[in-house]
Amino acid sequence: MNTDHVVRRVRGEEWPAVRELRLMALQDPAAPVAFLETYESAAEEPDSFWQQRAAGGAEGNEVAQFVAEAADGRWMGSVTVLVERSGREDAFGGKAEAVQGHLVGVFVRPEARGTGLTDALFRSAEEWAFGLDDPYLVRLRLFVHENNPRAAAFYRRYGFVPTGTTVPAPGASGGHEVEYVRLRG
Repeated sequence: MNTDHVVRRVRGEEWPAVRELRLMALQDPAAPVAFLETYESAAEEPDSFWQQRAAGGAEGNEVAQFVAEAADGRWMGSVTVLVERSGREDAFGGKAEAVQGHLVGVFVRPEARGTGLTDALFRSAEEWAFGLDDPYLVRLRLFVHENNPRAAAFYRRYGFVPTGTTVPAPGASGGHEVEYVRLRG
């Protein structure tokens, strides 16, 4: 891993940086198949939206956002973990079958890809989720668009496996999102 970076949880007052990195991610060429929102819709959100988003990712045991911060203070990447409870609605409108961590919002700046930064972000997310005082949280999951082979290759290399579950991709991208899981242990 690139040791010039620190991976840590965001702080609530860092909402401008949360906004900046998210808007950058939404301008990435893979954004139409990687994210469920557009740059235009995110850019129109008021400051209060970003303040709430940062605060939500900074505290508690239901959501955690992790960033990779360079020595110069720039944020080079991010991942968010949503804790989904069995029987409750999940991000795609279905019902969660188990208590699980759902990784979303994965982004690493192009110049930091291939440096081990994504691995470090995933390790932090995994340690946080599996470190919660919840013996029923035994898996992490994520969805990847069928037309996003670069992301799918990383997830497989990291130890996620496709479950065979697919859901229609929301929005204009069309196609399907494929579920991948990684079990505790």
